[in-house]
Amino acid sequence: MLNFNVPPVKNSTGEPVWKVLIYDRFGQDIISPLLSVKELRDMGITLHLLLHSDRDPIPDVPAIYFVMPTEENIDRMCQDLRNQLYESYYLNFISAISRSKLEDIANAAIGANAVTQVAKVFDQYLNFITLEDDMFVLCNQNKELVSYRAINRPDITDTEMETIMDTIVDSLFCFFVTLGAIPIIRCSRGTAAEMVAVKLDKKLRENLRDARNSLFTGDTLGAGQFSFQRPLLVLVDRNIDLATPLHHTWTYQALVHDDFHLNRVNLEESAGTESTPAGARPKKKNKKSYDLSASDKFWQKHKGSPFPEVAESVQQELESYRAQEDEVKRLKSIMGIEGEDEGAISMLSDNTAKLTSAVSSLPELLEKKRLIDLHTNVATAVLEHIKSRKLDVYFEYEEKIMSKSTLDKSLLDMISDPDAGTPEDKMRLFLIYYISSAQAPSEIDLEQYKKALMDAGCNLAPLSYIKQWNLFSRVMNTGSQFVMEGVKNLVLKQQNLPVTRILDNLMEMKSNPETDDYRYFDPKMLRGSDSELFNATQFMKQLSQLGQK
Repeated sequence: MLNFNVPPVKNSTGEPVWKVLIYDRFGQDIISPLLSVKELRDMGITLHLLLHSDRDPIPDVPAIYFVMPTEENIDRMCQDLRNQLYESYYLNFISAISRSKLEDIANAAIGANAVTQVAKVFDQYLNFITLEDDMFVLCNQNKELVSYRAINRPDITDTEMETIMDTIVDSLFCFFVTLGAIPIIRCSRGTAAEMVAVKLDKKLRENLRDARNSLFTGDTLGAGQFSFQRPLLVLVDRNIDLATPLHHTWTYQALVHDDFHLNRVNLEESAGTESTPAGARPKKKNKKSYDLSASDKFWQKHKGSPFPEVAESVQQELESYRAQEDEVKRLKSIMGIEGEDEGAISMLSDNTAKLTSAVSSLPELLEKKRLIDLHTNVATAVLEHIKSRKLDVYFEYEEKIMSKSTLDKSLLDMISDPDAGTPEDKMRLFLIYYISSAQAPSEIDLEQYKKALMDAGCNLAPLSYIKQWNLFSRVMNTGSQFVMEGVKNLVLKQQNLPVTRILDNLMEMKSNPETDDYRYFDPKMLRGSDSELFNATQFMKQLSQLGQK
């Protein structure tokens, strides 16, 4: 797309064509975790601007647009055409644009006498955000509109639910178009997950039915388009596991998560050891941003590690860097050797080679120093949070609750401790207790807890929500025991989590009460009910077993 929708020529020494990138907030969120400003510049992007910002005309430069096909965006693009802002226009839509909106652009181009300047119009099918090599999220802008809360609102209308489902389905469809593969879809019955599965299955089938315009034929699928290996898409309801997102965990990435946004962490600078003079206004702490990207080797290696291990690894990296730095200094010192005896000249020759090697590795050494500084600052800020909120105490206490261990401090004392955590920390702790208890606390005890929570400044809406939806029994039946099994060690045993268990059952086609009732969709099968399709897979499995015998 950034090369005018033409594959870039590898090993090309030519200068890139300079251009302007115009995006909306959705496009900005998609690009920012993938490409740095330097990488954009290397691709010839001299300016990257928001569509709805005040933009000056640059009449001799082509412009690449990357936006959602909304009414508001289309109107602004038509305005750009009328104002003759750029030399040429390459229009790229994040999701598929409708015919009527295409006609609006065409009419604006004709009215502005700019038809020849509209060079290309593309549906990119990129309505999802890739945060890591193996992880994506559906959206960032307006994410509260497609959240768990939005779906489970008691006053939600059918129209609102349809809109939410269509938004989720569009993002998943874009993902599979990009992947170039048709998934097998499995989902639980009677939930929002089932609604998404039905709609996605229908959308994939309709696209496959149009052989001439299908997005899943030709180059997109590559050599493996007839492969029997296909991705499995498992859609599950959040209600199967409410405890895990509430738990105060102990890994680096989880501790950073409160201030983590599109692979960037925003933290307040440490106050340091400087004391504020008596009576003086305390210094305002500055916010600093750090990118924790796929190119950060330390982050990739340690993001899933327990925090004490991370602190130790930062120290080891620092010592390694200092040793390399001292070696360069030592070699520089030796290069100043005086005297012309053969031993000195020989030593000079040997060390010249070593110094040359050391100097050539300087860029790598400087990058290592940058990452060490970054993670020292981030880890220091995390440590301050741990101490000020007693997160280590929360982590240990919650593990004891979920593993049915003896508690060394009463829950009321934890909630009432003014030095232990924020109101949100206290509410999370109580909800884990509520979910994990063998039976719900009595009304008298519950009133005591509610009073303590209110005195601590907690919002009781989450507790009221869980009671209202009567999730307690459902969570206990389907999703609570996993936590008790998975939190006895400092590093959680992820294989015990419900989602992992469900995925394992479906991948291995194991018979299990937890997944036996899951619906089965294969969009490539043009006819057939769930049961017929499932029988077909059972038949294939039996064939495979016969082949092994």
